[in-house]
Amino acid sequence: MDVAQIISVKIKKKKKKNSWLATGICFLMAFIICLPLLMIPGGAFMDPAEIRQMLSPVLGAGNGYAIWHFIPIYPTIEHFYRLLIGSPAFYKLFWNTVGMTGAILAGQLIVGLPSAWAFAAFKFRGRDFLFGLYVVLMLLPFQVMLLPQYIVLQKLDLYSNPAAVILPAVFSTFPVFIMYRGFTQIDLEVLEAARLDGAGELQIFLYVGLPLGQMGTRAAMVLSFLEYWNLVEQPMAFLEEQKDWPLSLYLPQLDISQAGFAFAVSVVVLIPALFVFALGQDALEEGITYIGTKK
Repeated sequence: MDVAQIISVKIKKKKKKNSWLATGICFLMAFIICLPLLMIPGGAFMDPAEIRQMLSPVLGAGNGYAIWHFIPIYPTIEHFYRLLIGSPAFYKLFWNTVGMTGAILAGQLIVGLPSAWAFAAFKFRGRDFLFGLYVVLMLLPFQVMLLPQYIVLQKLDLYSNPAAVILPAVFSTFPVFIMYRGFTQIDLEVLEAARLDGAGELQIFLYVGLPLGQMGTRAAMVLSFLEYWNLVEQPMAFLEEQKDWPLSLYLPQLDISQAGFAFAVSVVVLIPALFVFALGQDALEEGITYIGTKK
C-alpha cells in the first residue's frame, strides 16, 4: 500500500468517526428537546398522590428536588375517565379548536393559493416589492401586530368573536410564502406550452399548477395546522368568553392539584397533531427544501 492509499484510508476513518460523533450529538440534543414530551404519557397514567409527591418541591410547598418516573408506579386511567366521561366542557373546547383550525386552513387555501400562484406564474410591475412586503409581514411577531389588529377588530365589531382569531390567520403571509416556493419549482416552459395549446390561465392553475405544486401546498397546511391547533396568544387577546376558547386556553387553567388531568388533556390534544405530522411529513420535508432553494 503506497502513501496515497494510506492517507486516503486515514481520511475515510476520520470522516466516519466525525460522522458518528455528529450523529451522537444530534441524538443527544433530540433527546433533551423531546424529554418534556416523553414525560407526558407517564404523567397521564399516574395516581394523583404520586404526581403530588414528585412535583411538590417545584410546584407546591415542598423542599428539595423534583423527581420523575417515566413509568407510573401506581398506574390509573382515572384522569382519562374524568376527561372523556366527566368533562363535557372539554368536548366544547375541542370542537371549538377543530372548527377554528379548519376555518383557518380553508381560508388560507382560498386566499393563499391564488396569491402564491400570481407571484410564481406572472410578472407584473411591483411584484418584487409586494413579495418583499409579504416577507416583512411574515417576520413581524404577533406582539407587534396586536394593537393594530385590536383596533381593526374593534372597528369591525368582531372583538370577542371567533372571527377575530380566524380572519387575521386566514390572511397570514407565511402559507403564501411556502406555497409560492412550491410553485416556483414548476418549469415555466410547462406553463408556456399549456398557453400555446390554448389553455386559459384558470385551467393552467387548476390542472397544472395545483397538481405540480401540491407538495408546497401540503407543507403549508401541515405547518399551519401545527401552529393554529396550539394557538394561545390570539385567543387569549381577542376572546373574552370561555365558551369560545380553544383547548390551548384550557390547560393554563389547571393547577398542581390537577396535574395528572392536565397530562391526560395534553395527550388527547397531542394525538391529532402527531397524526397530521405523520401524514404530512414528506410534504413538510419537501417544503423545508423549497424554502432553502433559490430559483
